[in-house]
Amino acid sequence: MSDQNYILPPILQTIIDDFQLSEGREKIELLLEYSEHLIPLPEKWQEDRASMEPVEECMTPVFIAAEFGHEGLHFYFDIPPESPTVRGFAALMAEGLEGTMPEDVLRIPNDFYLSLGLEDVLTMQRLNGFSAILVHLKRLASSMLE
Repeated sequence: MSDQNYILPPILQTIIDDFQLSEGREKIELLLEYSEHLIPLPEKWQEDRASMEPVEECMTPVFIAAEFGHEGLHFYFDIPPESPTVRGFAALMAEGLEGTMPEDVLRIPNDFYLSLGLEDVLTMQRLNGFSAILVHLKRLASSMLE
């Protein structure tokens, strides 16, 4: 990762630790497990998908929304079920960033996802999509500070 001194949000770090303990195909299986736990899009966002942030850089249709309240940030994702690796990454990000402050999201190194060790089991194009999702999460977090 580019900033070794930054401490990731604790839940996100725990998720990374789990990925680092797995090898090869186990990493994909873990990612697919996360995809099964992606929280369904709440009715509020189902009715107003146009207000969600599209991740146009991703080949998979990905839409993100965020809410910021007294318990911190919460991210919502709309991703088709036929894209389980992207859904898995979104689910681990939603879980790993649940309740964080916008500043914490903005400090996450842009290449943190490399610490998951997925570069040997996913294409660079897929990893670039993960990077694009993080950029959009940061954009939404930044908008919460305004």
